[in-house]
Amino acid sequence: MTEDIDSLANPSGSSTGKFHSLRQSLGLERNVAAASAAVFLLGFGEELWKKFLPKYLEALGAGTTTIGLFGTVKDFFDAIYQYPGGWLADRAGRRRAFLVFIGLASFGYLIYLVSPSWPFIFLGLAFTMAWTSMASPAIFAVIGDSLPKNKRAIGFTFQSLVKRLPMAVAPMIGGSIIATLGIRNGIRTGLAITLVLAGITIFIVLMINIPVVPGETLNIRGVWRSFHNALKRLLISDIIIRMCEGLPDVLIVLYVTNVIGVSIAQYGVLIAIQLVTSIVVYIPAAKLADRFGRKPFVIATFVCFALFPVAIVMSSGFLSLVGAFIIGGLREIGEPSRKAMIVDFAAPQLRARTVGLYYLIRSLSISPAAAIGGLLWRTAPETPFFVAGVVGLIGALVFAVTVEERYAS
Repeated sequence: MTEDIDSLANPSGSSTGKFHSLRQSLGLERNVAAASAAVFLLGFGEELWKKFLPKYLEALGAGTTTIGLFGTVKDFFDAIYQYPGGWLADRAGRRRAFLVFIGLASFGYLIYLVSPSWPFIFLGLAFTMAWTSMASPAIFAVIGDSLPKNKRAIGFTFQSLVKRLPMAVAPMIGGSIIATLGIRNGIRTGLAITLVLAGITIFIVLMINIPVVPGETLNIRGVWRSFHNALKRLLISDIIIRMCEGLPDVLIVLYVTNVIGVSIAQYGVLIAIQLVTSIVVYIPAAKLADRFGRKPFVIATFVCFALFPVAIVMSSGFLSLVGAFIIGGLREIGEPSRKAMIVDFAAPQLRARTVGLYYLIRSLSISPAAAIGGLLWRTAPETPFFVAGVVGLIGALVFAVTVEERYAS
């Protein structure tokens, strides 16, 4: 393992000592900091336009069913890319894997930028998901490689913070650009900015220096056999919860703008409110979870997943939507704890592959959700949201009953 840059700090000076303590409390080891910076920069670029992609598809001629299908294809790529991403990160090393993922994603952004019609967006999706999905196991693995077990939850908390900060700010900027330039030109401007940020991210990734850990050349079945039983039970409840999320996810912007009638710029503000809520609760929730155990916070997260879609359809205007999106932000209360549980159960030499297989199974299982949501929309726009609420409550109950507290601490 590489030398922690905290050792370069001189704790004898008061200001330096405070900075040293802050970095330790946030799990800010060098490799974690570099990976988090990469997540921040590329995430900022993507969030300028990501939440508005359904409107971009609509502007390029796609109907609601096609938009629902886009969500399903997105979940499918998210599934099948996870394990190859983990395999590459374990076999070639974290840094080389990140460079491959950024290159593939950048090609996808370029396709989005020049797309003349909606089918090209599906082609671009096959490349852009390389960063969203393939890089995820590598990011998990960097935290697992670089931090001891008792620092991983706060490490994931910091990583989640830097991931959510652009989610809070960028949609407002993106929404303003789109409101000024229109859907097509506004999103294409955001994509051009993203390509520039991808180039900067490459130089940051070069700072990551984690040796490849030699291990068994297990196939995917062998990796599955290495799963702890508690990890399998967590996976089951997680699949149900993500089905709840996936049913209305790509339809939220359409419901909020087309049915309730708020503007694109106001939708960007709602996304910012959701993400600011997440940011505010992250560190207090992580510290409370360390004191009282992780399970109550994961349950709270799952309950908020169930309440969020119902709160949206119960809203009648912008002010009531603010309350709904605050609930959406509270879905992140237990996420660092859940991610730490996954990494804790993974063997070091299989860490990225374990994370990749976990998310492969999860994402593949929920890939039909968005398409089902699109079909349910045709009966009534509210239907996929209410169905999602019921599914979410089932997922929360499954986790509460099947995952023991001793495995969630």
